[in-house]
Amino acid sequence: MNDFTFDVINIENIEVFARHGVYSQERELGQKFYVCINIYTDTRTAGLKDSIDDTLNYGIIAKECKDFMEKNTYSLIETAAEMLSQNLLIKYGLKIKKLELEIKKPWAPVMLHIDSVSVKITRKWHKAYLSLGSNIGDKISYINNAIDLLRKEKLNLVSSVSQIIETKPYGGVEQDNFLNCCIEIYTLMHPFELLSFLNKIEDDFGRKRTVRWGPRTLDIDILFYDDLTINTEKLSIPHIDMQNREFVLKPLNEIAPNKIHPILNITVNKMLYMLNN
Repeated sequence: MNDFTFDVINIENIEVFARHGVYSQERELGQKFYVCINIYTDTRTAGLKDSIDDTLNYGIIAKECKDFMEKNTYSLIETAAEMLSQNLLIKYGLKIKKLELEIKKPWAPVMLHIDSVSVKITRKWHKAYLSLGSNIGDKISYINNAIDLLRKEKLNLVSSVSQIIETKPYGGVEQDNFLNCCIEIYTLMHPFELLSFLNKIEDDFGRKRTVRWGPRTLDIDILFYDDLTINTEKLSIPHIDMQNREFVLKPLNEIAPNKIHPILNITVNKMLYMLNN
């Protein structure tokens, strides 16, 4: 996905008759809604070739928005907006870089004279890099099965996987060697949602958090998430001390050598070079 693409397909005021609302009569009787959507995509190829096969068909997308709004029922238009945007992003994958979606409710029951109430949200695919490691049991199966679970989760797209390498343990605890790899994903999950999802995978594979830097069936860390910086007790992005860990940098350099650390302002390739020299 080209991060420098900012072409926009704009669809204004798709009129639908749907059954969304907090009150039972809204869901029973239904009412009029309008859907507006800005789709960030790459239209250059289609523009040069004059071919609809190389762009997103706005007529089809408008129909999909109408059908989704009419076939589903939610109490909140916030939920309708969230689910509709998610449905479109999952269906079209990286063809849609980002979308801005607004749902207008002109007959909102607020007991005042208003034109409409609306909810407008922006959702996009976020690029993240993960490190996976294992040094207990069937290590390679743990890693490969974890990657398969990431692929099966509809909110994630696995776009690149490094080779699996064997590394010595880090942190001074006596234990078996590790197998490690890194992967690049695009995700619709926010950072803490992604962390919870990864922790669930670790737990399902029998991960025990008893000894710091100790042996584990599976360890999955978030290394980067876009260019975001987070520093909390629960989560730190970029991952703390990654610049001193060859078992992270070596496989990461294979798939993202030019990724720039947003705090250190140097590339993964440069971090690996500095660590080894």
